Amino acid sequence: MNKNYYAILMAGGVGSRFWPVSTQDFPKQFHDMLGTGDTLIQKTFQRLSHLIPKENILILTNERYNDLVLEQLPEVEQKQVVLEPAMRNTAPCILYASLKIQKENPDAVMIVAPSDHWIEDEATFSKNVQDAFNFCEDNDALMTLGIQPTFPNTGYGYIEFDKTNTSNIKSVNQFREKPDYETAKGFIAQGNFLWNAGIFMWSVKSAVNAFKNNQPKLFELFEKGIRDYNTNSESDFIKENYPKAENISVDYAIMEKSSNVYVIAAEFDWNDLGTWGSLYDKLDKNNTGNAIVNARTLTEDASGNMIKTANNKIVVVDSLNDYIIVDKEDVLLIYPKTKEQDIKKTLQKVKDKFGEKYG
Repeated sequence: MNKNYYAILMAGGVGSRFWPVSTQDFPKQFHDMLGTGDTLIQKTFQRLSHLIPKENILILTNERYNDLVLEQLPEVEQKQVVLEPAMRNTAPCILYASLKIQKENPDAVMIVAPSDHWIEDEATFSKNVQDAFNFCEDNDALMTLGIQPTFPNTGYGYIEFDKTNTSNIKSVNQFREKPDYETAKGFIAQGNFLWNAGIFMWSVKSAVNAFKNNQPKLFELFEKGIRDYNTNSESDFIKENYPKAENISVDYAIMEKSSNVYVIAAEFDWNDLGTWGSLYDKLDKNNTGNAIVNARTLTEDASGNMIKTANNKIVVVDSLNDYIIVDKEDVLLIYPKTKEQDIKKTLQKVKDKFGEKYG
């Protein structure tokens, strides 16, 4: 296995659209959302370890999840868990981790991957990442894996690529924000747009240079800690300086500002598991069209429902269609799938009325 290969596994999000299962204290990446026996972060770690030495996989997460990471990934050492003392979006933490990797291995090539995506065809995933690594070793390139759109989704950003290029590695013309439905239809009709999955590959040198050129203030803030990284004084430096970082995504910070950006259209099935509806789409359905996790059900005139409980509970549903039904300890959610994007707002109302402990 190539010792120059590294990964940054992004595991700091809260996943509030999966409330009440996903909470601030126990977010979705640490749950077995599909009832497979493995949590999402465990599946992602296993997938990355097919290509990348386990000791070269860094877990980037909020400091409150340190114990959860070590509990669920016992093969990981504490030094591999990169802790954010404050939430500052993806650019600061990726720059911080990249500088740590560069200090350890200036020849590193790396992948940045979310911890909560579902990818079944892991062999093809590894092939696509390997193709990207090969390219990044020989070129000054910022690469991303784009997903072939299957319908005009308004919940994703889009990547517009150069359609004149016949290679599987295509230069990116521009990143496009989440569109309205008609605009998304137009993107798909043009044939040179991919969904932005937030999976990035690059050499550590190219990544650090991109931050240096496009985000000089952010770069200067974290460069001051070079002497401290990978030493006992790193934690003190980060606690003092990390909260000073701008709250900015890696897309805005470097990808949209750089001219050396390339994309590979992923050849594997992909689901970002961002909402209960996306989980419903991924799961097998029973003969009444309901997706069920950890429940025994009796249904009458009920279909299209996402039903999840703990401890194999019996759930009786009559005359209810296309609903999210989630039972978790002291919270029961019964919510129309068509309004799933509003679960975040509902969660805030619950916290306002009943207390923060329910979120």
